[in-house]
Amino acid sequence: MSWCAVDVRSPAESRDRVAAWLVGHTGQAIEEREDGILVGFTPDRARAGSLLEALHAAFGSAIEGATRLLPDIDWGERWRDGLGPRVVGRLTITPSWAVGDADGRRTVIVDPESAFGTGEHGSTRSALVLLDRHLREGNRVLDLGSGSGILAIAAVKLGAMRATGVDIDADVEPIARANASRNGVAARVDFLTGDAAAIAPLLGPVELLVSNILRSVNVGLLPVIRASLASPGIAIFAGMEIAERPLFLPELISAGFTPVDEAIDQSWWAVAARAD
Repeated sequence: MSWCAVDVRSPAESRDRVAAWLVGHTGQAIEEREDGILVGFTPDRARAGSLLEALHAAFGSAIEGATRLLPDIDWGERWRDGLGPRVVGRLTITPSWAVGDADGRRTVIVDPESAFGTGEHGSTRSALVLLDRHLREGNRVLDLGSGSGILAIAAVKLGAMRATGVDIDADVEPIARANASRNGVAARVDFLTGDAAAIAPLLGPVELLVSNILRSVNVGLLPVIRASLASPGIAIFAGMEIAERPLFLPELISAGFTPVDEAIDQSWWAVAARAD
């Protein structure tokens, strides 16, 4: 097998989104070089070419990319070298091959796969920071845009009574369920596939809700999220860049929320708000 590198140059404002896209579409870690180029890895040149075509379709002509063959070593294992445990608040997020002696009660094991959410992205980490700060023992938690299930699993590890994840992508549900089993929380975590706007009202009220989705989707879900919260309740919104903060906060306040906390990780921003 001749592994290929896919070198991608993107505008600074979209680099984090492109990086997350590459992880999701290759199922592997990426390298971010000092010159700003993102490097993804594929098992052969044909898949590298297909990846570039899909990347251009997703992000447009501002993306520049090229492929190159790699030396004949086991890149199927070598790509793991850059991934290890990350400490986020009271949590340790780690791939399965780097578990070591971590405390299982507060360790979330998630491997890079086709579902978004491994702790390698600032959007996920900022949501985890606020989840750690605001979750209370015994809370019921709803996770919209659940992806790999990392936030729902983390919620239970932090003391939630139960957590339910919802994602519109049917392909991620089995991945999330497998992650819950791997982390020993399958009995207290559930995952559903479908439209969050339709499903969330059926699952509330909950004391804490996390919505790690695009800003436009978060805005559209604000009435549903408010109606799904118990009183008192906290909603955490992530999936947005710092530049989107002044656009989202007025919408949040107009929908009847009061911002109570914020977190920033690299260029990504998250906010915790109380429903008034």
